[in-house]
Amino acid sequence: MKAIRWFVIVAVMTALSASLLAGCGSGQKQGAGGKVEITFAGWGSTPEETKLLDQVLADFEQSHPNIKVKHEVIADQYMDVIKTRLIGGKGPDVFYLDAIEAPGLIETGVLEPLNHYVTPDFDMNDFEKPMIQAFQKNGNIYGFPKGYSTLALLYNKKMLKEAGVEVPTTWDELRAASRKLTKGTKVYGFGQNPELARTFFIAQSLGGQVVKNGRANFTTPEVLNALQPYVDQHLIDKTAAQPSDVGAGWTGEMLGQGKAAMVLEGNWAIPFLKSTFPNIDFGTAEVPTIHGKKGTMAFTVGYVMNAASTKKQASWELISYLTGKQGMKTWTSKRFELPTRKSVATELGYDKDPILGPLVAGAPYATVWSEGSTLPTIFNNFNNQFVSAYIGERPLKEALQEAQDQANGEIGFQLYD
Repeated sequence: MKAIRWFVIVAVMTALSASLLAGCGSGQKQGAGGKVEITFAGWGSTPEETKLLDQVLADFEQSHPNIKVKHEVIADQYMDVIKTRLIGGKGPDVFYLDAIEAPGLIETGVLEPLNHYVTPDFDMNDFEKPMIQAFQKNGNIYGFPKGYSTLALLYNKKMLKEAGVEVPTTWDELRAASRKLTKGTKVYGFGQNPELARTFFIAQSLGGQVVKNGRANFTTPEVLNALQPYVDQHLIDKTAAQPSDVGAGWTGEMLGQGKAAMVLEGNWAIPFLKSTFPNIDFGTAEVPTIHGKKGTMAFTVGYVMNAASTKKQASWELISYLTGKQGMKTWTSKRFELPTRKSVATELGYDKDPILGPLVAGAPYATVWSEGSTLPTIFNNFNNQFVSAYIGERPLKEALQEAQDQANGEIGFQLYD
C-alpha cells in the first residue's frame, strides 16, 4: 500500500464518511423551484468549446427540467484543486477526469462505481473498448469517456508528391521516405516527439512492457530495441528532428511551417493547421505499422461521479446524457473531440471522412495513455532522461537505466512492499 497516498486515502475516506452521514436520509436535495442542483467541474478550454459545452448542458436541463447544473471551470492546477476538495468533503458531484489520473483516484475510493446505474438502453457495447477500459478496475466502471483523440500520420501532400514518395504504411517505409524528404537542416522528413506519451506504443512494439507491476521497466531488451530506431533516425539518419531543433513549439507547428514533411499528431492538430496555416495541403493516414502490427496512442477524459455526492441519481442522469448518443453527438459535432461511441462516429460520418477517418480507425487498437497509478512518476523520469539519449549525450540504455532507477526509487519511497 502506498505510504504517502495512504494518508490521503484516510483523509479522503474520513471526509467521505462525514459527508455521507450528513446526507443520510436527505435524498436528492432540492434547490429553488423544486429542482435538484448538481455541481459539475471541468478545466478551461477554448471559447468555442466552452460555448458548445454550454449548449449541451442547456439541452440537458431542457430535457431534465427537475435538474439544475452548476458548471464550474477550474482554470489552473485542476487535479490539485479537485483532490483538495475531495479530501475536504467539498468535491463536485460530477467532474472531468483524465485517463492518466483515473487509476490513482480509483484506488482512493472517492469515485462512485457506475455499474448499477447502467441500463441496457445505455448500450455499453457502443463505446470504443480501449476508452472504456481506461476507467475500469476489478469489473467496476468508474467513468465514461466524453471523447478521445488517437495519433495519426499527418503529412504534407505537396512535399511527398515532389519527392515521389507514397504515404508510408510501415515504419520501415516511413524511415525510407524520411530520407527522400529531408533537405539538410531546413526540412526534415519526420517531426518527432521524444517523450513517453507519444512513444509508449513504440516502446512496447516488440512485446516489452514499459510498466510492469507498477514499476518502470525501460531497460529490457524488448523496450530498448524498440526505441533505438526512433533515436537512430535522429542521430544517425539525420532525417528526423524534434520541434526545438527547428525553432518550433510542437510537431503540428513543424508541419505547418514546412519544417517537417510528416508528423504523428492527434485530432487537435487539424483545426490548428486549418486556421494557422490555411495554405498547407495536408493529409492523414493511420500510423505506419511497426513489426507488422498496428499501433497508436489514444488520449481520453471521462465524466466521473463523486462517491460522497448526495445527489447521485441526478449526477448519473447528467453523465448518461453527456455520454449518451444525443449528448455525445452534439458535443463532438464541431470535431473538437472524436466520439467514443462508434454509432455516433458513423452517424456523423467521421469514420469515412478523409481527414478524421484514420484517427477513428485507430481507436479499436489504440494504447490509451493510462497505465496504473504510478504512470505519472514513470513518465516524468522517462522524459527527463530519454532526451539525453535522443540528442546524443549518452547511450540509450544508460539514459533509461537512470530513468528507471530514479522512477522506481520514487515509487519505492511511496510503497511498503
